[in-house]
Amino acid sequence: MADSAARFVPQTNSLAKLQAAAADCQGCDLYRRATQTVFGQGRAKAPLILIGETPGDAEDRAGRPFLGPAGRLLDEALADAGIDRADCYVTNAVKHFKWTPRGKKRLHSKPSSREILACRPWLEAELAILAPQLIVCLGATASQALLGRAFRITKSRGEVATSDSSGWVLATYHPSAVLRAPRPADRHRMRSELVDDLKTACRWLATHVGQANRAMKNQST
Repeated sequence: MADSAARFVPQTNSLAKLQAAAADCQGCDLYRRATQTVFGQGRAKAPLILIGETPGDAEDRAGRPFLGPAGRLLDEALADAGIDRADCYVTNAVKHFKWTPRGKKRLHSKPSSREILACRPWLEAELAILAPQLIVCLGATASQALLGRAFRITKSRGEVATSDSSGWVLATYHPSAVLRAPRPADRHRMRSELVDDLKTACRWLATHVGQANRAMKNQST
């Protein structure tokens, strides 16, 4: 299949093997200018998965997701919401950095719908292995990848919805969108709303995971 990572994705239940295979992905042209594949990172079988858009410059160089200013803001927001990032799995909808030059800098460029679709087999493989209770989509790209192109964060941010392919999903701002907000008041508001949405995710998990555990306990007695 042209422009698809599908032929590079192995049949495996191992995240380590999946990550190793992703290092050689040439499913779209983004690999040509990226330093490396930036695969997901975090706790296996984590109840909560955070999905962003695409690696940035710092992530591309280091090979890990959510570093730099956006990563620091995400860490702060998670801490404020009472969530330990070490208990989560963090990944991106697109695994290679897309950029345009500006002098000596490499500026992030939004991936196209074709590039998002080409990379989707990696995300689907991650989700199949991890089987999370809840997915938090950070930003429009990740949200539309799972909930459809008609989804709008401005209308449904912070709401837990169900996806036919991915289970339960909550969409919120991408940390980089908070940082790019033009006015300090907007940045403050968006950061507060991001934390509130993560708190919603935390409460949802506490309720639903607790219910599932009680049901399993009752079945075993």
